[in-house]
Amino acid sequence: MAKLNSYLNFDGNAEEAFNFYKSIFGGEFMGGVMKVGGMPGAENVPESEKNRVMHVALPITGGDLLMASDILPSAGHKLVVGNNIYICISPESKEEADRLFNGLSEGGEVEMPMEDQFWGDYFGSFKDKYEVCWMVSYNAGKDHPNK
Repeated sequence: MAKLNSYLNFDGNAEEAFNFYKSIFGGEFMGGVMKVGGMPGAENVPESEKNRVMHVALPITGGDLLMASDILPSAGHKLVVGNNIYICISPESKEEADRLFNGLSEGGEVEMPMEDQFWGDYFGSFKDKYEVCWMVSYNAGKDHPNK
């Protein structure tokens, strides 16, 4: 069975928000706080955006994850109410990831096609035909939180 997690977007204050959430929920960030400046291609990102959060994940009740990143204005991102929350679905197989991605994105707008990513997941994102934002993220690793 696939697992759903909430994914939030922020405009430069994701780390601050997640330190607040951590103070309430407790626990530790999975993999730390990944910054934009540490990702491949960061040499093309303005200095003012390199300290923004590329990804952060905080385990909360029942093994669910609260995840987030900061938008990148230099990439044309603009935070507006409605695109600041994604439903992140983590299926149990690559085939299921493709099936869910292809089905849910039909008639919608693909942001990132399903591809193997540098952080290890097979990942894609899109807005469905009802303008709901989705991420599909499959990780075959045995120590992944959904395994």
